[in-house]
Amino acid sequence: MKIDKKRTVETVVAVIAGIALLGSGFWLGWVEGAQHPKNILVEQATNITPPQGASTSLADFGTFWEAWQDINNLYLRNPDVSSTAKVYGAINGLVQSLGDPYTEFFSPSDNQQFQQDISGNFGGIGAELGTDAKNEIVIIAPLKGTPAESAGLKAQDIVTGINSSSTDQMTVDQAVNLIRGQIGTSVKLTIMRNGWDKPKDFSITRENIQVPIVDFEMKGDIAHISLHQFDQTADQLVYNALVKAMNQNAQGIVFDLRDDPGGYLDAAVDIAGYFLKPGSLVVSEVGRTVATTTYTAAGNGALDNFPMVVLVNGGSASASEILAGALHDDRGIKLIGDKTFGKGTVQELENLSDGSSLKITVAHWVLPSGKIIDHEGIEPDYEVPLTATDTANKQDPQLDKAIQVLQSEITK
Repeated sequence: MKIDKKRTVETVVAVIAGIALLGSGFWLGWVEGAQHPKNILVEQATNITPPQGASTSLADFGTFWEAWQDINNLYLRNPDVSSTAKVYGAINGLVQSLGDPYTEFFSPSDNQQFQQDISGNFGGIGAELGTDAKNEIVIIAPLKGTPAESAGLKAQDIVTGINSSSTDQMTVDQAVNLIRGQIGTSVKLTIMRNGWDKPKDFSITRENIQVPIVDFEMKGDIAHISLHQFDQTADQLVYNALVKAMNQNAQGIVFDLRDDPGGYLDAAVDIAGYFLKPGSLVVSEVGRTVATTTYTAAGNGALDNFPMVVLVNGGSASASEILAGALHDDRGIKLIGDKTFGKGTVQELENLSDGSSLKITVAHWVLPSGKIIDHEGIEPDYEVPLTATDTANKQDPQLDKAIQVLQSEITK
């Protein structure tokens, strides 16, 4: 994820991972109070600056100030609660009213933790968290080689409890805070999976997570390249894998994006540049108040005619969906596996004056075909299930089908 107002395709990146707006709220309440006078003293309210073009008809903040005063006057433990904590609670309530799991407020301490999360080196169990259509906490993908994968967590698993605490009404950020902890200690996740009669408990030991990026192997004359996350090094590592493939006389590429929860948009666009003609549309960013932005392939298109297929599943999200969708729409490259996750919104990180921040959804992604990714996901051309029995027997029917389809493309 890029910071300081650079847009991201962050997956809810929660790893097992404003005050300006508030100021406008203060100002609106101030104006409304002038129109409907009520003598309320609000202590420690500072930096009240009205935004340009603000309307006084948006809300009546008099009720807010009444509640503030009643809490200060009547609440039993009010002396134990700082005004700052109340302000942060008010902002959290404002954010939660949006009903968007990808818009989050981070206090200064939470913001510092968030910055560590997106650096790619962090403590935890190594799984990406998100929410489903029912607003349940779900595993987007267990990261390769992490405790989450070793414990047997799967994409689309529903996390119903953390250390015996129910996740009902819990935000992704709250879930992450409970799952994180000292390296070497364990956390208990209660998991419900499609096909199970009842939830099961998983005890997982926390580790320092080093996220793997690219795996490469040759399957006969076919290169199998697996990309596990779109971090800052992904473009170079994919390039290195492609060089290996060409040096070993590969006749086709299986590009594996299964359980890749996303990451940097730039990495997805740059990687697309190897396989698409220069100038090809990769994705468009369309929002309510931000200008529509198009992202096009800027690479040399050295492999724009090279036979390839793409593997996807329910853990393929965000940047993975953008890359897979662009290759499918622009070149007709076949997608094989399961329907993707459906994370297709753009978050912008607004750093606030006291060290807190607001990660806010400002737009969504639209593929070259006009398809909107968010909530819909992408259906594969060949749907191939991967069962627990397959995994236990070290079988991979999705990869087998991908090689079969690719060999047919090579023959053409």
